[in-house]
Parts: sequence; structure tokens; C-alpha cells
Amino acid sequence: MRFILRLFGWLFAAGTIVFVIGAVVAGGFIWHYSKDLPDSAQLRNYEPPVMSRVHAGDGSLIAEFARERRLYLPIQAIPKLVVDAYLSAEDKNFYKHMGVDPEGLVRAAITNFRNRASGRRPQGASTITQQVAKNFLVGSEQSLERKIREALIALRIEGTYSKDKILELYLNEIYLGAPAPGQGSYGVAAAALNYFGKSVHELNLQEVAYLAALPKAPTDLHPFRNRERAIERRNYVLDRMAENGVVKREEAEAAKKQPLGVNPRTVSPNNIAAGYFAEEIRRELQDRYGEKKLLEGGLSVRATVDPKMQLLARKSLVDGLVRFDEARGWRGAIQKLDISARDWGIALGDLPVLGDVAPWRLAVVLDVNGDSARLGLHPGRENSGHLRTERDTVTLTGEGIRWTRRARVAQAVSAGDVVYVEPMDSRPGQVRLRQMPEVNGAITVMDPYSGRVLAMVGGFSHDQSEFNRATQALRQPGSSFKPFVYATALDNGYTPSSIVLDAPIEVDQGGGLGVWRPENYDGKSTGPRTLRYGIQFSKNLMTVRLAKDVGMPLIAEYARRFGIYDDMLPVLSMSLGAGETTVMRMTAAYSMLVNGGKRIRPTLIDRIQDRFGGTIYRHDQRVCEGCNADKWASQKEPRLIDNRDQVLDPLTAYQMVSLLEGVVQNGTAQVVKSVGKPLAGKTGTTNEAKDVWFVGFSPDLAVGVYMGFDKPKSLGNSATAGQYAAPIFRDFMMAALKDKPATPFRVPAGIKLIRVDPRSGMRAGGEGGILEAFKPGTAPPDSYSVIGAAGEGGGAPLNVSPGGGRSVGSGTGGLY
Repeated sequence: MRFILRLFGWLFAAGTIVFVIGAVVAGGFIWHYSKDLPDSAQLRNYEPPVMSRVHAGDGSLIAEFARERRLYLPIQAIPKLVVDAYLSAEDKNFYKHMGVDPEGLVRAAITNFRNRASGRRPQGASTITQQVAKNFLVGSEQSLERKIREALIALRIEGTYSKDKILELYLNEIYLGAPAPGQGSYGVAAAALNYFGKSVHELNLQEVAYLAALPKAPTDLHPFRNRERAIERRNYVLDRMAENGVVKREEAEAAKKQPLGVNPRTVSPNNIAAGYFAEEIRRELQDRYGEKKLLEGGLSVRATVDPKMQLLARKSLVDGLVRFDEARGWRGAIQKLDISARDWGIALGDLPVLGDVAPWRLAVVLDVNGDSARLGLHPGRENSGHLRTERDTVTLTGEGIRWTRRARVAQAVSAGDVVYVEPMDSRPGQVRLRQMPEVNGAITVMDPYSGRVLAMVGGFSHDQSEFNRATQALRQPGSSFKPFVYATALDNGYTPSSIVLDAPIEVDQGGGLGVWRPENYDGKSTGPRTLRYGIQFSKNLMTVRLAKDVGMPLIAEYARRFGIYDDMLPVLSMSLGAGETTVMRMTAAYSMLVNGGKRIRPTLIDRIQDRFGGTIYRHDQRVCEGCNADKWASQKEPRLIDNRDQVLDPLTAYQMVSLLEGVVQNGTAQVVKSVGKPLAGKTGTTNEAKDVWFVGFSPDLAVGVYMGFDKPKSLGNSATAGQYAAPIFRDFMMAALKDKPATPFRVPAGIKLIRVDPRSGMRAGGEGGILEAFKPGTAPPDSYSVIGAAGEGGGAPLNVSPGGGRSVGSGTGGLY
């Protein structure tokens, strides 16, 4: 008995020693691996990188900016079916274990022992909590030490956070592969969109199961490259869901018979030809908030772009550029392909293709037979990124090359030529030959009352050149600047009936620069004429005299107010548009004429929200008085207070609108008259016709158009804005206003419309003459005279007519 007691005592002592030693070793082991573990508390304030998204004015998504494509959803917003699928696939005991699953470890060990000879990949036993630890805090290094650290920190996480919070982090952070190039998906919300073009709430059973299958090996389970393996893993998840009672067995079996159904969405500004628009927004967001906030901050941007107008604007600009380019003849194929050595589709598919020139298609000439040719179209790429296997061919006939001035198709193209073609709607299966224009341009469409940019196209193709000619190209506006010279005069004592001498003028530039002798475009002069005539027919000599009389420093100040130039050099040549500005600035300036002289700030963004939905930027800065009332208490209706600066007298602004209507009705832009709606604007052609402009407006739309070569050179000896820029404006307005009523321009209170003689500017008798706009206190002159000698020094005084109109002649001491 004593022996037995001694034996038990000895065993107890030995066991105690072993336990203490084991505890010390275990403690040392845990201390060693946990002494520098990251603090799991940092997850408390974790904000995952979330992509920023840009929506058009109608709500459609046009662009996303991200390093990791992720949309963050709180656990309450994730459907139960999605949660159950991931738990079945990854960690069915998630809500039972404390971060490490002993049952899972044993199961994985047994499975791996059984599969040791098969060469199959070992089965892991990481819980969802361990995967969160790995993704956020530990890293993915494959080592025993990393697994130990992962398990230790998983235990810490479980003691710090709720199960739902851990699951929320997991479902939003997990990498789920890329169904197509550039679509790397992080989190279930982004994956649902990228793989199926759906929200998580719209996913069906087989789609949910496939997404839940992806965490194990997202690259190996690619839906196109490894379709069979992807289906096998999806079906495995469906089986686990059925075993766990998440779905009925018959539902799982029915889902297993369905195809994967992956259809990667395409989010591209090219869908509405808005590449320039999206890039301009990207630059603005980066300048405003920095690159990190742009790519990771989850910004939600509501852009001002109107998709319909954007497409109309691009078509109008492209048609205008192509008209100009094709009038100068066919330059030949883009390049030559040897199509005898391999599949022409593969050879053509290897060439870079512009994605924003639809409906144009890249094609290769397969064979030519005199008056026709057979062409193979670029096959394009599937959603997987792989070249399509279909090979479409079309026919090019004499009708499709008519513009090239070649008698036969064989004179225009030969086998192996790579060209662009456009389908002919009236002749299915036939195409029209196209070529990339060398000339370029821009168009901007703006709401003149708010400054919201409804459409902007900065060139023929954003894929070809990201340089935005609407906002980045500084070019001379030419005569399209003249309205601001006239507006300055009207705002400072002149009337539309004021007379200015249209005659040769010499200006001593001083400093040894010699004498400047400006000329009218046609080289002729017509004598004394009204301001209306001067702007209507774009008379340079009248504009210079007017600018000299008003004073260039004052005109420079008005140019600054309108935002055309920040600091214009106050010299007379600037009155003819010799300075450099942008299409965006000019369009905004003309907007201020039609909106009654109110200052506007052009914007491509209506509103920006942060990742939590809070508004951090709003373009509309108007104050709404009474909009925050808690309840109705017989108070006055809410009122928007417009506190914007008045850059021009509203009456002056209308006078300019009226004068610019004359440019369309009877002046240099009569090509625009065919739209059949009230329109106004001004042409602008620079020296040697290097740039042509037309900027104009309807009562509710302002549009600026520019055309020119990127490396400035003449568009042609006889080129004018009326020939090339104004028709682009016409085409756009014809389409944009097609279903709109013919709304006249708004006449502000105080304006008097008086009938005058268009030649003399004096009051007209009877029903003749034209209606001219006058401010209170002014009227047409009862008589006028322009006294001027034949030469510039002949003693012509400045005459002030009784009605307030001023006549500028030539006189001693200078020219006016």
C-alpha cells in the first residue's frame, strides 16, 4: 500500500514538473511569437480602400478609379444567402469557434493524410477569422511561424470584435479574382458587379455559389480560362450548402446544372464617348483631394454630363473634322499586313485599336477585284480578354470610296491594307472607307445659367490622344473675342446705333516696332457703319477703332471679369482675339451674355459624396432661404437666393444677344440659320486661318466649337469659321433642339425695342428698318455725321448724336 502511495506521489510530482515545464515552454513559445504581433485594435478604425465612382447626370455609371476595385457593404446589407454560401464554403463553424477551429484542423489533417499520395494540394484549415488576420495584419507568407502568428492574432480578434464585424471585414476585403483584364475584385459587392453585372441582392443561387468558391484560388477558378474547374468548385459549394441545410438538395442539384453565366460588365466612358470628360474629372479630383483619396477614398461623383448630348456633341465634331479632312483627299492605308502567313483575324487583332471611334471599325483588305474589295473586320475581344474566334467580312464598293476621288476601288486600296471603315446603314454588308483626320478640334456644351458642362469632347479620339483641346489647348479666339469689345462699349455709353468708321487705320506700336495696319478679312472698307453692322460682318477696322476709343485697359478688365483671360495685355491687337484662351473659357463667357450678365463657374461636377454618403462638395452655392423649416407654419415659400456677381448690366447683355442674333440671321454665320430656332453667336478666324471658332447659344444652351491642327498651320487660304466651325455648331443644335419649341431670347425689363434704319442707325419711318434694343435714357440719333478727312490726320472730331449714339471718326491727335 505504501508503495502504491509512493508511486502515485512520484507520478503526481513528475506530472506537476512536466506541467510546469510545459506551461513555461508554452508561455515562452506564445511570448516569442506574440511579442511583436500587430495590435488587432487597429481594425476598429479600419477604412478599406474603396474605389471612387463617377455617374452621369442620368445616374448611369461612366467611370471608376481604383487600385483595388472594392465596394464596402455593412453586414446588414449583405443578403443571408451570400453569407451562408461563404460560411458553407469556408468556415461552417464560424459562429461556434473562438478564432481557431479544432474540428477543422482534425478534418484537414485526416483529408491531407488520405490525399498524401495523390499529389493534390493540401487542404487548409484557416477559419474566416484567421483569414481576416492574414489579410489585414499578418501577411500571406507561407511558413509555420506565420500560421502560428495568424492563429494567435485570430484569438485576439475574436476577443475584441463581434462575429458579425469579423464577417463584415472578411466579405468586403477578400480577393475574388478578375473576370476580365483590369477588373480585380475585392469583396462580394464588387465581385457581383464585375462577374455578373448585378448587385449582391440580385444574385441567384448558382451565382452566389460561384463567388463563394473563389477565395480558395481565384486565379485558378477563372470562369473562361478554367471553366470546368470553376464549375466543379461551384458545385462543391452547392453540395456544402445543401449539407448544411442552407438550401434544399433539389435546389442545389438544379443549380449545378446551370452554366456559370459569368458576363463581365464593361464600365467605360467610351460608352457615351466621354473619355475626355472622365479624364478631366479624374484630374480635378486628384488636384482637389490627392491620389490616395481618389483611388481609395470611395468618392461618389455626380457629373454634369448628359449622355445624349455627349453623343450628339461627339458626332457633330467628328463629322465636321471628317468633312474637312476628306475634302483634302485620301492619304492611304494606316499600315500593311502580311495576311498570307497566318490567320488574318489574329494578325489584325494584334494591332492596337481605338475604342472610342464607333461605329468605325478597323479592317484589313483581304482581296481586291477591280470595283470592289473584301475586307475582314477586327474581331474584337470577348469579356475574358481573349480575341473572338468569329471572322466577319464586309464589302467595299465604289460608293464607299467616292469621297477619295478614285475611279476604282483598286486605286484606293490593295490586299493587306489596314484601314478604318464605317457600316453603310442603307446597304447592309457594305462599308464606307474612312481615315483618321489630321485636323483636330473641340466642342463644349454648357448650361448658361449654372455653368454645368453638359457635354465636352476634347478631340477626335481620347484613345488616340488624351490632350484635351477644350480645356488644355490655348489658342487664339480671333473674332469670337469681338463681342466682349462691343459689350464693353455698350456698357459704357455706346448704343447699337452708334457709328464707327470702317476705314483703313494705322497704329504706331512704339518701341521701334513700326506701324500696325490691320485689315478687314475681305480687304475692303465700307465707311461709317453701326455697331450692329460691325459685329454682324466681323469688321476688324471698326473693332480696332472702337477699342481705341473705349480704351484697352477697360476692355482687359471686362475680359478678366468674363474669365476669358486672367491678365490680358492691353494692346489693340488683343481686341481682334490675338490672345490665347480655351474653348471652355470662351463658352463660359458667352454663357454670361445670354444669362443676363451673371458670373458662372464652369463645372463638370454637380456633387461629391464621401464613402459614408456625406456631401463634401456641391457646385450650386446658392442659399435656399426657408428650406430647412421643420414643419409648415404658414411661412413664406422657400426662396433660392442668387448671390452671384453681376459682370455685365443685364440690359447690355441683351443688347449683345440681339447683335449676335444678327450674325446668324444676316452675317458671317448664316449657315446656322437653317436650324430654324432662335440662335446667336460669333465666328472667329485667326491670322492665316490657323484656328477657326464658333461660339454661340440658344436661350438655354451655350456651345463653343474650335477646329485647328495641334501643330498650328493654315487650314487653307480661303478657310473661314463660317465654313468649318459654324456647321459643327449647326449640326449639334439641329439635333439637340430637334424636339424643343422655338423659344425666343428673354427680353429684360427696361429694354425698349425701337425700329431703326440699319444703315444709319437713326429712327426708321413707317414699317421699315429693324428693331434695335435701347436702354432707358437712350434712343436712336435724330441725325449723325461722320466728319473725316481723306487722310488720317485730316481733323475729324468725335461727334455725339442727340440720342446718345456716338460716332467715331478720324481726327487730329489720333484715330478712334
